[in-house]
Amino acid sequence: MKKITLPLTDDVIKGLHAGETVLITGTMLTGRDAAHKRLYELIEKNEPLPVAIEGEVIYYVGPAPAKPGHPVGPAGPTSSYRMDKYTPALLDRGLKGMIGKGARSQAVIDSMMKNGVVYFGAVGGAAALISKSIKKIETLAYEDLGTEAIYRFTVEDFPAIVVIDAYGQSALAGNS
Repeated sequence: MKKITLPLTDDVIKGLHAGETVLITGTMLTGRDAAHKRLYELIEKNEPLPVAIEGEVIYYVGPAPAKPGHPVGPAGPTSSYRMDKYTPALLDRGLKGMIGKGARSQAVIDSMMKNGVVYFGAVGGAAALISKSIKKIETLAYEDLGTEAIYRFTVEDFPAIVVIDAYGQSALAGNS
């Protein structure tokens, strides 16, 4: 198992290969459909984004409310394909990694290769386990979206697998 620290560098991304398991430490953004749509609309209008995405990793999650004494409740991944329409525009703006579950469209894979980006998978159904690696949570934008707001998570040893690497190779059967 490979340990990596965020933010990702191009050298780290180039050294990651489909099928590798990783433990991620550092800070990452979160966001789901509604937040992605808003970011995309700002990009389309050539307006500034409410968060800097250059060099960032985004986790597709809508975390459950925290229990007392915990920074976050269960925080499992959502299906990544739901962000595919918006993803190439974000990758062109400098996003370096994504965490979710499931396959990605060919347009996203092509954009990943063009921009040197990696896609990690988090284990669906393991939301409570994943939340143990989240040490701190901060709301950054779109608070009106509730759990779908954009947060910054501080994580330690967040478990993931390299699903699609920057070379377009995939760990998913039938998805090259």
